[in-house]
Amino acid sequence: MPLFWRIFLLNAVVLITATALLLGPVTVSTPVLLTEAAVLTVGLAAMLVANALLLRVGLAPLQRLTRAMTTTDLLRPGQRPAVGGRGEIAELISTFNTMLDRLEDERATSSARALSAQEGERRRIARELHDEVGQSLTAVLLQLKRTADHVPPELREELRLVQETTRGSLDEIRRIARRLRPGVLDELGLASALKALATEFGGYGLTVQHRLDADLPELGRETELVLYRVAQEGLTNTARHADAGRAEITLRRTRAGVELRVRDDGRGMGDATEGAGIRGMRERALLIGADLTVGPPAPAAHAPGTHGGSGSGTEVRLTVPVPGPAPAPGSASAPGSPTGRPVASPGSAPGPRVGRRAVPTDPPP
Repeated sequence: MPLFWRIFLLNAVVLITATALLLGPVTVSTPVLLTEAAVLTVGLAAMLVANALLLRVGLAPLQRLTRAMTTTDLLRPGQRPAVGGRGEIAELISTFNTMLDRLEDERATSSARALSAQEGERRRIARELHDEVGQSLTAVLLQLKRTADHVPPELREELRLVQETTRGSLDEIRRIARRLRPGVLDELGLASALKALATEFGGYGLTVQHRLDADLPELGRETELVLYRVAQEGLTNTARHADAGRAEITLRRTRAGVELRVRDDGRGMGDATEGAGIRGMRERALLIGADLTVGPPAPAAHAPGTHGGSGSGTEVRLTVPVPGPAPAPGSASAPGSPTGRPVASPGSAPGPRVGRRAVPTDPPP
């Protein structure tokens, strides 16, 4: 029955009941007696309460739908209001759920395209920095060295300072190029890339440790890139905002797939809202069907000697599902295949890398 007719019949029942009481033996004197006023007041209150209860029951599914509309976040997919009620209300909730499915798919597709373009632009800029600017500065260093051999001794110290400044600029450009597109990830694999990331963020009052399982399943290019970018963003937030003394990167195999954790002993997030960095991590997690949580670390997750700061700390946990049976950690198994939405991968072709395993050695400086 349509919503209009249900509300109409509910009010009609109340009005018919009131009319029946007036046509019955109930009479009203002039002036109104106290007992008659009490009876009319009680009857009016009963009809109002009955009408309110009936409308509350009939419109409750709409209130649940309203709450779902205000709390739904496309970066946390899977949240759906339960289909309740009848007729138009149930159809409205079903239509809303269908719209959420379509919006989540469209957002995942558009995010994949945007991240793919971003990774491509990062590769281009990193290549130009390394090939063009890096080679130019290297040529400047060689020219300065040749010039220093022919200048008077009183000018050699100044030329040496210029050489050191140029060499420092060259090292900074190389560091920026590595951050834009980590070559060690493509050449040596995820484990070595995470070790290099821990070494890069270590220092300046921050100690970064890493715990990486050796029996990780084979992952696709896009999956490894997402894992690396999430770890990079987590350490960047730690270094900039957490005021932490220690941090740790953990990559381990689970029964469902692979789990990445980046945690620190800093002051925690508190009531701060999620910024662009965390939302970017959530968008990347959606590309491969992974689950991302950001918050205080669980008590069981604290490693001895890792969290010694005054704050509660922050933990970024990315759980990546890998299809196929996964044995208990420590036992050999065949590599799994990557998983994710059927959308474009960020900056690389989909599919696993056959014949290349992550080398568990530290990268060259």
